[in-house]
Amino acid sequence: MRCIDRLTKRLTLLLTGVAILGSGMRTGAAAESGNPFGIASGAEWAGDHAKFEPVLRDAGVGWIRYFREWHGMQPKQGEWKWNWADEFVRVSKQNNIQVAGAFLYFAPWASSGGDTRTFPVKDMQYWRDYVSGMVQHYQNDVRYWEVWNEPQSFQKNGTPQHYADMVKAAYESAKKIDPDVKIGLTTANFAVSYLDMVLKAGAKDHFDYLCVHPYENVEQLTRPDGEVYFLSMADSLRRLLAAHQQKPDIPLWITEIGWQAPVKAAPLKEAQQAQLLVKTYILSLAQGFEKVFWFEARGPAYGKGTDHGIIRADWTPRPALTAMKTMTATLGKAPQYMGWVDIEGSYGFLFDNAGKKVLVAWSPAGKASKLAFDSPMSVTDLQGSEVKVERLAGYSLGDIPVFITGVSAAIEAAAKANRSKPFPWGGDFSAVQEVSCVLGDTPKSNGIEATGKTSTAVEKGKGLSFRVNPAFAPYGTKDLEITITARRQKSSEDAGFQLMYETTKTIHGYDRAGWWTIPEGDGWQQHTWRVKDANFVGTWAYNLAITEVTRDFLIREIVVRKIEPAK
Repeated sequence: MRCIDRLTKRLTLLLTGVAILGSGMRTGAAAESGNPFGIASGAEWAGDHAKFEPVLRDAGVGWIRYFREWHGMQPKQGEWKWNWADEFVRVSKQNNIQVAGAFLYFAPWASSGGDTRTFPVKDMQYWRDYVSGMVQHYQNDVRYWEVWNEPQSFQKNGTPQHYADMVKAAYESAKKIDPDVKIGLTTANFAVSYLDMVLKAGAKDHFDYLCVHPYENVEQLTRPDGEVYFLSMADSLRRLLAAHQQKPDIPLWITEIGWQAPVKAAPLKEAQQAQLLVKTYILSLAQGFEKVFWFEARGPAYGKGTDHGIIRADWTPRPALTAMKTMTATLGKAPQYMGWVDIEGSYGFLFDNAGKKVLVAWSPAGKASKLAFDSPMSVTDLQGSEVKVERLAGYSLGDIPVFITGVSAAIEAAAKANRSKPFPWGGDFSAVQEVSCVLGDTPKSNGIEATGKTSTAVEKGKGLSFRVNPAFAPYGTKDLEITITARRQKSSEDAGFQLMYETTKTIHGYDRAGWWTIPEGDGWQQHTWRVKDANFVGTWAYNLAITEVTRDFLIREIVVRKIEPAK
């Protein structure tokens, strides 16, 4: 998915009626839930929620992110239709699944374009009345409301200012009805630059939790050391909040993230989806995200032979559903993160399940390590199979996560000691002034990784993208030099390209650094770009890209340097 005066408040109360769903004290699923495991659902299969929610409940899911759009709730000004949403909330509560709602899109009668997407709203009071009515009606059962869904994507003519105005109005209207209700600020992808613009436009101090949809960063987890970059997201958001003088402990949520699996049976791809699901939840919780919502339960069908669901269209479970159930059964429905351990370069994250310690561990892709221990352990795989490992045998980790119980006191002590320390994987590049990547048959990465192929050849119409180690250029590092060494395939043929870089100055997070036509000759040539508005956070899981390639050429090296800004 993606302020009211007293007279208006009285009118809203009259319109919503006195028979509020679930009136009375908040109990059961409506109370605050420590369960971090959520599912984000789209409209395509929302009508089947009564069928799939018991499946999710049995898999340990505690949250569902979905709500009917404004035009479905209020088809005409002053007319409310509660029945479908009331039933959705009732069924969710019955399954002990808490609803994370959203104020999303326009009722056509309220939009300046007469549709559900066109900004601005005709009259901000229409939006205030809608928010007030929703909070009033569901205040005993829905405590969290995201403002819009992927606002820079699901809109027409919208700007950060439009969205900031909607956030402020929603926050003020909701808090007048219920000061304890929580309002979420959100974005598509991991668009930190967009959030920066929205905060500058006036959304500061008008939200209670921050939401992101970093789909592209799941793709990163299919590559060696992709975990290093995935683990940097919470730090980037904390730095963003600090730069805007926001509360340092504002909860961070991932309200959509996912990976598509083939509709037709494909065991390897479906197993990969299960593996990525578990890594996503574990890495997110370890870096400080409070809730994570996988997209989605079932479907949607995009017509490309794949879908995101952990339940197939024929209602059979995918391995990802079983992996979810294994994860929640092993970690518990309210796991407490204890800290990390470095296992010969492999990843280890320790959780407390009501006094029972569980280590979730795996190796980077293409690597292996062995976990030694001083007492017998139990190892559970993603599909729930458990094996006992004797003390002297040790356990060889692969790139598929496993859940380990019976860990030693030494591992527990190390995890606790490491909890507040930076993650160690990928190296510490925080103090260096320059990082580089050499391409070829034996590529050498020194703080820069190619996100795809690492050969020197770049083909016409194609390109290359790169990710810079997050410790080298964290959020707030703006002034950089980028140098590329390249040469033509044929000396007589013009070859050139555009360098794209991640920036703070565009809504989508990227801009052109400038064109380079590679000079004639057979020798290697260099070109340097200077940028003063860099923002290397991984909006679409890369920081730099070679694009708009006119002819085949060869690239040997890319170097990024920190430059002290002129005073």
